[in-house]
Amino acid sequence: MPERTVVIGSAQGLHARPAKIFVHMAARQPVPVSIRVGGRAAVPASSILGVLSLGAAQGTEVILSADGDGADAALDELAELLAADLDAEEPGHV
Repeated sequence: MPERTVVIGSAQGLHARPAKIFVHMAARQPVPVSIRVGGRAAVPASSILGVLSLGAAQGTEVILSADGDGADAALDELAELLAADLDAEEPGHV
């Protein structure tokens, strides 16, 4: 199963706005994606409550995983998104 390790780039971590952007993008992927912090249980990347429950602050290392056709591309896209400072984006940009 492909995985990507990413450091959260958003200045305020995965709080409401960046989490919403990430979850929306994860839900659009052709494969189910999960996200976890360290040894904790993975949660569906398309679940806003699951993503918020991670408590991922800026600089937190998270692991994305997916399986199936298109998994690598999905993980690359989501990893790039998480590494960016989504708090600095213009409203409506993503």
